[in-house]
Order: sequence, then C-alpha cells, then structure tokens
Amino acid sequence: MVEVVVPSPGESITEVTLGTWRKSDGDWVEKDELLNEIDSDKATLELLSPASGAIRLVVKSGSEQKVGTLVAKIDEKAKRPAGSAPSASASPKASPKAMPPKVDESPARISGVAKKLAAERGIDAGALSGSGPSGRVMKIDVEGAATKNDSPRAPHSAEATPAASPAASPAGSPAGSRGVRREKLTRLRQRIAERLVSAQHNAAMLTTFNEVDMTEVIRLRTEHKLEFEKVHGVGLGFMGFFIRSCVSALRQFPRANAYLAGDEMEYHDYVDVGVAVGTERGLVVPVIRAAECMALPDIERSLKTFALRAREGKLTVQEMTGGTFTISNGGVYGSLMSTPILNPPQSAILGMHAIKKRAVEDPHNLGQIALRPMMYLALSYDHRVLDGADAVGFLVHVKDCIEKPGRLLLGV
Repeated sequence: MVEVVVPSPGESITEVTLGTWRKSDGDWVEKDELLNEIDSDKATLELLSPASGAIRLVVKSGSEQKVGTLVAKIDEKAKRPAGSAPSASASPKASPKAMPPKVDESPARISGVAKKLAAERGIDAGALSGSGPSGRVMKIDVEGAATKNDSPRAPHSAEATPAASPAASPAGSPAGSRGVRREKLTRLRQRIAERLVSAQHNAAMLTTFNEVDMTEVIRLRTEHKLEFEKVHGVGLGFMGFFIRSCVSALRQFPRANAYLAGDEMEYHDYVDVGVAVGTERGLVVPVIRAAECMALPDIERSLKTFALRAREGKLTVQEMTGGTFTISNGGVYGSLMSTPILNPPQSAILGMHAIKKRAVEDPHNLGQIALRPMMYLALSYDHRVLDGADAVGFLVHVKDCIEKPGRLLLGV
C-alpha cells in the first residue's frame, strides 16, 4: 500500500481542509491523477496520486486535517478493472474512438470551479476540450461553452440548457424563493476575514484621496503597446506604471515602506509590492520581489504570471508571503472610489479605481475646461507610522509620476 498524506502548503500552516474526493472508495486511479484539492488559509493545493492502483479512502471529504495526516491509501497490487482507461504510455492499441470520452469525463480532468459552474449552467463539462494542463477543463472553457449556448445562432439552447430555468439560478433556488442556506467558509476566506478585521482593530487607519489625469499614460500605451508586446512578449497595462510610480514615491517617503514592530520602526531598503488579485476562492496578494530593480517589461511579465497562477489556484505560500507595500485595483470591477484596508503588517496601501472622463481644468490652457480621463486614487495608511503630510506627499508624488511619465525615466 502506498500512503497518501496531507502535503505541507508552507512552514506556517499546520492544518488544512480537504475538498471533495474525485474518486470513490475502491476506484482505480492512475499515477499523478488528481484526487482532491486542499484548502489552506493561504493557498489551494492539488493532491495527486503517488501511484497507480485501487484507492482506499481513510477520511471524508470536507474534513479538517493536520499536515502529514494519512488520508488515503493506494493498493498497487490491485487488479486493473476491465475497461478502465490505462495511462497514456500504456496500451497504444486502444481504440481512439473509445478513449477520449473516458478521459474527458474523468473528474480529474475538470477543475472544481469549472465543474460547479458547468453544473449551474447545465453544460456537459466532460464533452469540452480543456485548455488547462494536460487538457484539463478550466472555468474559461465552461464560460466559452456557455457563451455559445446563449448565442442567438443557437435557438435550441433553451431546451438544451436547463440551467436557464429559474429553478437553476445562481442561488440554487427559483425566483421569489425565501429559502436560506449556509456554506462553511473556506480556510482562505476565514484567513482573509481575520486579517481584515485585525487591520482595522490594530492600526490607526486613515485614507487620503487625490485624482490623477491618465492622458499621458493612455497616450504612451496607445502609441507603443503593439511594439511593446512584439519586443517583450507581454501586453502593456496600467498597473506597471503605478508600480514604478509607487517605487519612486516609496524612495521619497520610506515610512510608507516600513513596519511598526512594537516600539521600533522596521525600515526596508527594498520594495516588495503586493498586488491584490481577486479569485473565486477569495482575494490573494502575490508579491513582486525587488520591484525597485525591475524594468517595466519585467513587472508586466510578473503581473501576467501571477494573475494566471492566482486564477488557477497555483500560487504558493512563499509567493504570497511578505510584501512591504500593496496596490489594489478596484477599477477592474468598475469601482469609482473606495477606502482600501491595510494588509498587515504593512503601513500603506494604494487603491486604484475606474478611469472616467470628467470636466477639469485644462493643464495646457489654464482657465479653460476640458474633458480628461481621470482616476481617483486612495491611500490608506497607519497614522501611527505616517503623518498626514507624508501620506499626502506620497499620493501627490504618484500623481505627478503618472501625469508626467518622463519622471519615471529620469528617476525624479
């Protein structure tokens, strides 16, 4: 028997929550096949089969387990059931017509989020072509299929998708229902709640606002985005400009890059920027290390990698640990203004918002009104660490860098 134990997501994590078993007791599993998805307070890990054989489940789905606990066993000596799909390297003479349905319909080939969404939309996820690793069906594949089903060109979709009926609404109840349901919080959601409440209780948090004219950054992006992507192999967004601007501002106002540790102030000579990313499991904050040493293309590559890994639940604890400053972009969801909450033990966080055209004074023709693309910025900070003047000065510095991007090239 080969033992399957709870892996360690990170040094500081001792307990995790098991997701739903993808196999029933006694089922045949292949080596490296997905057995379960484990939730911790910082990350989600895939539990893969260490060997091929018959699985013997030791603990139930949804139970809380200590790291290193035995949760299942694999009987390598068990006989493979007749008709079960062998591994890709075995049985090359297998019928090509019979194998694809078996592989596609396996729950190991469908992510948990995709499976849930497919059930809500009434889509047969097993019939989809997956874009994930090893052809695994992901959320984006289900959404694409749902879009096709909802297309006017498919008049039969009303009969083919029972999820369109009121009885299969996102809440799981028909319209007008007064039912009540409860779902246990995931460990990640519990941890998020603890940290947010802790930040409000243990810091003298205050928020200052300003607005920034995005005209020059939009112009630069429009003129050079195609060439930028061709040369560097990554798209050019707005977040990279704000990270570079914050790095410059943190150099001018080092307290915004410091921690309060008891009766001491811990200053940092480096800038590790956390970028808040919303996922279906909750908010995660991967950290871009040594951002002060990175050029704009390097920052954009890191952002793209983290965004993809976050949505797939692939981020490690190490990638989300630390950080000396955080940026949150509520603008991607349409937020016009908000007061971001600190990410302890950090002393400041910048909130970006939606870009809206507003009538403001034309900086090139004073006294005249012009329609400009504007964004509200919010800086929440710990007043025990930063004085109001420093916080306002920080935000003004970021504003100046964005409105005059040449400052980033000159380092002023």
